[in-house]
Amino acid sequence: MDYMQQAKNDPMYRYLIVFTICSSMGLQTWLTLFNNFAVDVAGLDGHHVGVIQSVREIPGFLALLAVFAIMYIKEYRLSALSILILGLGVALTGLFPSYAGLLITTLVMSFGFHYYETTNMSLTLQYFDKGTSPWVFGKQRSFAAASNIGVGILIYAVAFFLDFSNIYLLIGGLIVATAIWGLAQDPTGKEIVPQRKKMIVRKKYWLFYFLTLMAGARRQIFMAFAVLLMVQKFEYSLQEVTILFVVNNVINYYLSPLIGKSIIRFGERKVLSLEYLSLIIVFLAYATTSSKLLVAALFILDHIFFNFAIAIRTYFQKIGDPRDIAPSMAVGFTINHMAAVFLPAIGGYLWVIDYRIPFFGGAVLSLISLTAVQLIRTPVKAHS
Repeated sequence: MDYMQQAKNDPMYRYLIVFTICSSMGLQTWLTLFNNFAVDVAGLDGHHVGVIQSVREIPGFLALLAVFAIMYIKEYRLSALSILILGLGVALTGLFPSYAGLLITTLVMSFGFHYYETTNMSLTLQYFDKGTSPWVFGKQRSFAAASNIGVGILIYAVAFFLDFSNIYLLIGGLIVATAIWGLAQDPTGKEIVPQRKKMIVRKKYWLFYFLTLMAGARRQIFMAFAVLLMVQKFEYSLQEVTILFVVNNVINYYLSPLIGKSIIRFGERKVLSLEYLSLIIVFLAYATTSSKLLVAALFILDHIFFNFAIAIRTYFQKIGDPRDIAPSMAVGFTINHMAAVFLPAIGGYLWVIDYRIPFFGGAVLSLISLTAVQLIRTPVKAHS
């Protein structure tokens, strides 16, 4: 397909793929090592870990501040700088094995990760047309999945002869080195529409904002309670959960580009309708199943449908003013993280009453989203 080859030849495609790999490596390293490092080395308890996990979401909530950053620095350079900050956060984590140290290094790592994600969404929509960007997002998700597998294998291999601090330094150092390379690059090979360098919230984008908020809420239910259900109710071991995460990443490596192609072929409304219709069934099944095998299948399906959220971004690309892409992606990222502020706490309280309530809530949110996506109206498809 011509659009795929054209995208691969674009310097911005290679630039963003390299940094997406770095971003995934950094976050996966942090997620893989954090609990063991926090408990075994820093001596923290469940309360400390919970607070640090909440602090990790703060930079996502503050992503709209990226709008003000691009007033002073080019957006592609902000991407490289964000990866540099992410790498520093990861590299320094092992050197400060204390509650205060982990709070600070987590904030640094998270600011780098979330600001890269914001600029990545924005640059992809600016540099690739409506008939190409879904495939590019799909390829990014694919490389991210491969990176997650790769960093898992790397950590497993080096853990035999390196301690936590040296593993953090090794992977963080690789990310920092790549970011320094990126700061010396200029992938802006073509003219693009100049972006408005101010925060923008428009009434005509209300559906984009609403779907973004709903996607954030669904993500929180999945992240907070799906694994908890498997471990607490079905007594999954650490090894079994790890195997499931590996299976998820292998599937997503192959499937993510196909999801991008399906958005190009069938359009955002049909793809998102399939996602939310399926999620209603998945959440109801989470709440009612008594099968250990079925809950594993649900976990994998849940993870697959998470990638369909690409269509919310590409929907904005089709209906939005091209000058609004950068500020709208930053505002959208903040909206997406609003649910992270309160949902886990409320869901945790409801879980204590009855573990099924958060999943019934997820089914209701999915039904609301399914209804909302029927309002999607986009111009004619870019590719026939």
